[in-house]
Amino acid sequence: MVFAPLSLVSLGGGPSIFAEMQRQAVEVHGWMTDRQFIDLFAISRAAPGPGSLICALVGWQAAGFAGALVGAVGLYGPSSCLLLAVGHWWRRRGDSPVRRVIERGLAPIAVGLIFAGVYTLLQADGAGWLEVATLGACTLALLRGASPYAVMGVVALLYAGLQQAGAIGG
Repeated sequence: MVFAPLSLVSLGGGPSIFAEMQRQAVEVHGWMTDRQFIDLFAISRAAPGPGSLICALVGWQAAGFAGALVGAVGLYGPSSCLLLAVGHWWRRRGDSPVRRVIERGLAPIAVGLIFAGVYTLLQADGAGWLEVATLGACTLALLRGASPYAVMGVVALLYAGLQQAGAIGG
């Protein structure tokens, strides 16, 4: 019941619902702490597949295997049914002005939801100025066409150097 409504508003993919998912799992239901949510988020991002697989990990934390299954079906079921229902109409009206208006209207909503998810994760992790500055610099570099692998490598080297210099903890 927690993930089904989120499924229908996950505009922009999984990151658009992380803020509400964290609030439900940590604050509303008390299934885990902020730290545990951040750890599950990291695992879901490192694993192959969509980052929204965190729903199964949250479900597992809440109720074991059955919770993982219900969490995944709850997140993927409603949006899949909606996509099937709307997909036919959407394909047939490729040049429709209504379709263009809907797309233009949903884009800023999706971006806002994704930013809310990022902000929530930064708060839950206790991110400081260095992490926020790193996020901003990486975002700008990626928007300007930098390779994600190069960005990760530069950040890893920077943080390793800062750790060796004693500027940040291990």
